Amino acid sequence: FSVGYSVVALNHVIDFKEKKQEIAKPISPSELFPSLPIVQGTSKRIKVLTRLTLVVSDPSHCNLLRSTSANIRLYDIIAVFPKTEKLFHIACTTLDVDLVCINVTEKLPFYFRRPPVNMAIDRGIYFELLYTPAIKDSTMRRYTISNAISLMQICKGKNIVISSAAERPLELRGPYDVANLGLLFGLSESEAKAAVSTNCRATMLHGETRKSACGVVYTVKKPRKVEEEETTLPACKKVKTQA
Repeated sequence: FSVGYSVVALNHVIDFKEKKQEIAKPISPSELFPSLPIVQGTSKRIKVLTRLTLVVSDPSHCNLLRSTSANIRLYDIIAVFPKTEKLFHIACTTLDVDLVCINVTEKLPFYFRRPPVNMAIDRGIYFELLYTPAIKDSTMRRYTISNAISLMQICKGKNIVISSAAERPLELRGPYDVANLGLLFGLSESEAKAAVSTNCRATMLHGETRKSACGVVYTVKKPRKVEEEETTLPACKKVKTQA
C-alpha cells in the first residue's frame, strides 16, 4: 500500500477447466482488514474493490455470465479470460463484462482481429495486460511483449489497463514503474500513463454502470485557456493588462 495506489481489487478467479465451480459471494474487505491502511501522502484510506475473473475455454462457460446470478452482481469488476479466438470474439461483442484479459504467459493461439476489438472499445470494455509474469521469467517476458504489441497494432493503444495479478508484495511495482513497462508493450507515454490511471477509473465506472443498469456521471475540471480568460476580464483590466 506504500507504492502509491489509492484503489486495489481483490481478484476471485474461477477456472472451469479444473473443476466445476460456483460463483461465491465476494469476501468483504472488512473481513480481511480490520482497519484499511492510509494511502501514502494523503489522509484517505485505500479503497478495496472485489473482482471476479472467469477463465473460459468453452462457449458453454459464458452462459454463467449471461445468467442473472445474484452473486455476480455483488462484484465491482467482472473480467473474462478467453482461451480461444471464438471466445475472444464473444467476450468483445456480447458478454456484459468490464475487462477482457490477454494471455501473457504463452504464445497466443490466434491473431487479434479489428472488428471484435473495435466493438469492445465502442462498448466501453477494456483489455487487461499483466506485468508480473514479465518481471518473473524471461520467457514469459518475451510472450508478454509479443502479445501486447500484437494487440497494440489493432487497438492503437486504446482501452488498455495494466495490472499486476501479484500474489506477493515483492511482485508489486509503483505506478510510474508500470507506466515505463507500458512503453515496452508498445504504448506511447500518454497511453502508458492512462493504462495505470484514467483507464482504471473508467473500468471502475463501467462496473458501476453494469451493476446499477443505469448510468454513472462524473465531472472533470477543465482548465481554461488563456484566450478564454482574456475575454472574461472586465474592460478596465484588459487595458491595464495590455499596457
